[in-house]
Amino acid sequence: MNEPATVRTVKPGEAETAVATVVMAFSGDPAARWMYPDPQQYLLHFPRFVRAFGGKAFHHGSAHMAGDGSAAALWLPPDVAPDEDELMRILNTTVDEGIRHDLFAVFEQMAAFHPTQPHWYLPLIGVDAPAQNRGFGAALLRHALARCDAEGLPAYLESSNPRNVTLYRRHGFELLGEIRAGSSPPVLPMLRPPQ
Repeated sequence: MNEPATVRTVKPGEAETAVATVVMAFSGDPAARWMYPDPQQYLLHFPRFVRAFGGKAFHHGSAHMAGDGSAAALWLPPDVAPDEDELMRILNTTVDEGIRHDLFAVFEQMAAFHPTQPHWYLPLIGVDAPAQNRGFGAALLRHALARCDAEGLPAYLESSNPRNVTLYRRHGFELLGEIRAGSSPPVLPMLRPPQ
């Protein structure tokens, strides 16, 4: 039996470790690899995407790691959003023009599902492949959701991998619908009320 995973806040100087963990964890993610199907392009550009999408978590003390850094979650507090200007720059210059229209349509749908009331947002959570199925993802979720509950705030995420929906449901997230545009794989918005 595995010991319970210890979760800790990412320290100054560890942000690149957390970004690398997320990049490795998403290397088989349907949406991430739809954006960057070429392995070299994925490794070149996805780290920038991770920083723009969830990097503000490092500045707000809401980036967490478990499993000696092999699992990471980047949570954005209420009223903190991804760096949309940087995201648009990255997507406009690094994603194949043939899917860009569909990709922007996906982001528009994501915005439509996003809660309007104060909430915690989980743009990125991942466990590197060798450390999967050891409870690190669940530990990261429990850690942050305890704060959501203490503050009486909902939590919101979009699951870009249908395999993860069961994990999120076990932690109280409810499926809100399906996001899809053109050739994109499905992205599943999920909301968890405070408990």
